[in-house]
Amino acid sequence: MKKILVLLAVAFCATIAQAQKFVFIDTEYILKNIPAYESANEQLSTLSKTYESEIKAKMQEVEKLYETYRTESVFLTNDMKVKKENEIVEKEKQAKKLQQSYFGQDGELYKQREILIKPIQDQVYSAITAIAKEKNYSAIFDKSSNIGLMYNDPSLDISDQVLTRLGYK
Repeated sequence: MKKILVLLAVAFCATIAQAQKFVFIDTEYILKNIPAYESANEQLSTLSKTYESEIKAKMQEVEKLYETYRTESVFLTNDMKVKKENEIVEKEKQAKKLQQSYFGQDGELYKQREILIKPIQDQVYSAITAIAKEKNYSAIFDKSSNIGLMYNDPSLDISDQVLTRLGYK
C-alpha cells in the first residue's frame, strides 16, 4: 500500500513539473541585437560626455577662482576675503546644482533615457509576455541580469497564501 502511494505521489509530482514550463532569456543579447537600442545608447553616451565636459569646465572655473583667492588673500581685507569666499562657494553650488540637474535622479540624462530606451524595453517586455502566453510558459528568467524573473504566470503566485498562513490578510 505504501509503495502505491509513493508511486502515485511521484507520478503526480512529475505531472505537475511537466505542466509548468520554465525558460530563460538573455536580455543583454536581445537588446544588443536591436539597432534602435544601440543608437539610443550612443546618443545617451554623447549627451553624457557633453554634460560631463560642461560640469568639468564649471569645476575648473571654481578651482581657478580658489587658486586666485589663495594667492591674493594676503592683500585682501577681511570684507574682500568674505566676498571672494562667498563667490567661490556660490560658483561651486551652481556647478553641483548643474550636475544634479543633468545626472540626478530626475535629471536630463534620466529623462532622455526614459524617452529613448524605455519604449524599446517595453517592446521587449511585451514580446516576452506574448511568447509566454502563447507557449504557455509559467516563468521566464533573465540570465543576463540581476532582475531574474522577467515573466511569471500570476496564477502561480502564492504570496497571499503565505500571508494567510502567517496570520496576515
